[in-house]
Amino acid sequence: MQKVYFITHPEVLIAPDVPVTQWSLSEKGRERMTAFLQQAFVPSLTAIYSSEETKAIEAAAILAASIDIKIEKLSALGENDRTATGFLQKEQFEAAADQFFAHPENSFQGWERACDAQQRIINAVEHIIQKSAEKNIAIVAHGAVGTLYKCHLKNIAISRSEDQPSQGHYYCFDVKHRQLEHDWLPISAN
Repeated sequence: MQKVYFITHPEVLIAPDVPVTQWSLSEKGRERMTAFLQQAFVPSLTAIYSSEETKAIEAAAILAASIDIKIEKLSALGENDRTATGFLQKEQFEAAADQFFAHPENSFQGWERACDAQQRIINAVEHIIQKSAEKNIAIVAHGAVGTLYKCHLKNIAISRSEDQPSQGHYYCFDVKHRQLEHDWLPISAN
């Protein structure tokens, strides 16, 4: 049965003076992504897709190098567009993210609306599945869009209650039934 593993990038180097899309993985993020390679399903992957954001590309590259697969990058796998507000400190960001999920039809201070980001990620994943028939697929992207897609899979309203506990998690779904095989799991224990 064909499966899709939706993987979010692990910890990053926060650099307020650098666009978020260009942030890199931290040393801890690299270590956790390397530990993820021990998952039993990794050798079964035959396609890897990544957001075009640096942190996702770096995470996907660690995975791809371990199984000698080329990464295909898609801008549609990017995180929700938050450029209108620029960098927000953690407390401000969490409050903004709460609003993003709580009011999916509204834009939080110019952010991409959750409903639009959800449709974008749905279209991207469907495109990937059609392009990669019969292959086990890894999608390396971001927490918010992963959550939006998970809400779609569960056929429920957009809700932050479905969000990953922290950076660096994954879930799996079977392609035939579009059903989750498991909820968010950490990519590594540390």
